[in-house]
Amino acid sequence: MNPTSPKTFPVSWEELHRTAKALAWRLVGLKEWKGIVAVTRGGLVPAAMIARKLNVRLIDIFCVSSYDVISTGEGQSGKATILKTTIAGDGEGWLIVDDLVDTGNTAKAVRELLPKAHFATIYAKPAGRPLVDTFVTEVSQDTWIYFPWDIEPQYVQPIAEMNRK
Repeated sequence: MNPTSPKTFPVSWEELHRTAKALAWRLVGLKEWKGIVAVTRGGLVPAAMIARKLNVRLIDIFCVSSYDVISTGEGQSGKATILKTTIAGDGEGWLIVDDLVDTGNTAKAVRELLPKAHFATIYAKPAGRPLVDTFVTEVSQDTWIYFPWDIEPQYVQPIAEMNRK
């Protein structure tokens, strides 16, 4: 997915919080979690929000790199590189949290090492959707999601001014 796609989905902090809360409601009765594994970097903030909602205090990280916007200009680089994981075993009883499942490259890498963990994301695209157990919002494959940590407020011309050009 190209970050310059005309189909964009900007997510505000308030919307992210509301959607993370909805995800927590879907997860609360499933089981008692040993802990949460946040998939870096995008899953860090949602994992913190969900940990608070589920009252889970043990949070670990699974560091994966699959996006390479700067060097490729294309979005995902095509392969997931595992940078760090500390969870031993097959993931039984653990909750994996990420912001988004896109092509599924990251999810596949995480699933290989933690096949029995429950994988939850806030957003899911069709190509990656089968790899997660729980999600809240589905968006089209050709939509680029702008998370609040990726954007800054900036001046935007009034529509009337843009229309005059």
